[in-house]
Amino acid sequence: MGVVNLADSFSEFKEFKNINRPTLMRVLEDVFRTLLRKRYGDDDNFDIIVNTDKGDLEIWRRREIVDNGNVEDDLRQVSLAEARKIEMDYEIGEELYEEIKIDHFGRRAILAARQTLISKIMDLEKDELYKKYSERVGEIVMGEVYQVWKRELLVLDDDGNELILPKNEMIRRDYFKKGDPVRAIVKEVALRNNNPVIKLSRTDNNFLAKLLELEVPEIFDGLIVVKKIVRQPGERAKVAVESYDERIDPVGACVGMKGSRIHGIVRELKNENIDIINFTGNTPLFIRRCLTPAKINSIDINDETKRVEVFLDPEEVSKAIGRGGVNIKLASKMTGFEIDVFRDVDEFEEEDDILLEEFSDEIDAWVIDVLKGIGLDTAKTVLALERAELIRRSDLEDETVDHLVKILADEFKEDTGEEDASVTAETETKDAAAAETNVAEANEKVEASVEEEVSGEEE
Repeated sequence: MGVVNLADSFSEFKEFKNINRPTLMRVLEDVFRTLLRKRYGDDDNFDIIVNTDKGDLEIWRRREIVDNGNVEDDLRQVSLAEARKIEMDYEIGEELYEEIKIDHFGRRAILAARQTLISKIMDLEKDELYKKYSERVGEIVMGEVYQVWKRELLVLDDDGNELILPKNEMIRRDYFKKGDPVRAIVKEVALRNNNPVIKLSRTDNNFLAKLLELEVPEIFDGLIVVKKIVRQPGERAKVAVESYDERIDPVGACVGMKGSRIHGIVRELKNENIDIINFTGNTPLFIRRCLTPAKINSIDINDETKRVEVFLDPEEVSKAIGRGGVNIKLASKMTGFEIDVFRDVDEFEEEDDILLEEFSDEIDAWVIDVLKGIGLDTAKTVLALERAELIRRSDLEDETVDHLVKILADEFKEDTGEEDASVTAETETKDAAAAETNVAEANEKVEASVEEEVSGEEE
């Protein structure tokens, strides 16, 4: 039974995925040399031949043939008489090779050897797997979804190795079921309880970089360099590229004829909107390019505070900000500047409006900054938005938005109220003056009639 078990073990060992043949032979030989030392006290005169292809092993014992009665070391010497029992042609001074069968060691020793082999081979495979994927961090791997869990997916590579794709490293619109192919980047390789844990990612910026490298030969060849990538996975990405060859248009090369190169990447990233930007050291120009598709009228850059004030036509503001503020956030990350967007309007349009800064005594400064960050810098621009749209774009609490709108609306009501009051006061003043005039005229008439009556009586 022991011999069968050990033979079965060999057939298992030759199937290990991450261990090369020389390493496997070395481990098997080490285990059996340990077994020989325990059985005979020494292993110097033993040869071990491991055939990993067939899954078998041979052990041969070497002894020198000496004259009868001159055997001093039974481990290394054998008498001529004993040797000629095996083959009559042997002579003194030759070496006798004798095969040692595995069952010669006993069942208990064989089972112990089998367990030692399994343990060493498993440890070796873990080490080899860790080493293999440690060298592949940052590379794209293909796999098949084997198990879908609540927080992660279990993916098997072509060799059957287990890889983990956490849900927080997946694009929001990613949906995989068992058996689906999946492509991701190796993000991290760690050891947990001496077991290698290989984590994949589809949201890492390097995933997009590697996809571009696969689709754009100029990037693979080094003619075009990806300077920087910023992403909102599944929503939008901005990629700054630069060409070292003046004859190559980096943006056109990345997009391809009629978008042929970029479309494959967009599909892989679940319709993520990818902006390819021509990198430049000219900061104002680079900021303009990063705020694409919006058209900018003027830029005011403060290098000390790392803030930029961008002025655009009112209809361009929403383009610069993007849905949910994604475009302006990515542009800020790409340029390294905090970008404030302002509407470029004529003076007569601003006469009846009020800047938000004038409400700093009633509205918190951080709320004003949030509003300015989405392109709302005056009271009327805030009031012009519907409540739901204002909440969505600013991401402010409902109560905060209601309080804000009330303060701004009351300001215009107060202005109207003061005007009404002044008009009313003026009207009342005019009415009072008219009444006084009428009274005076009436008194004059009364006095005149009294005088006439008196003069008549005197006559």
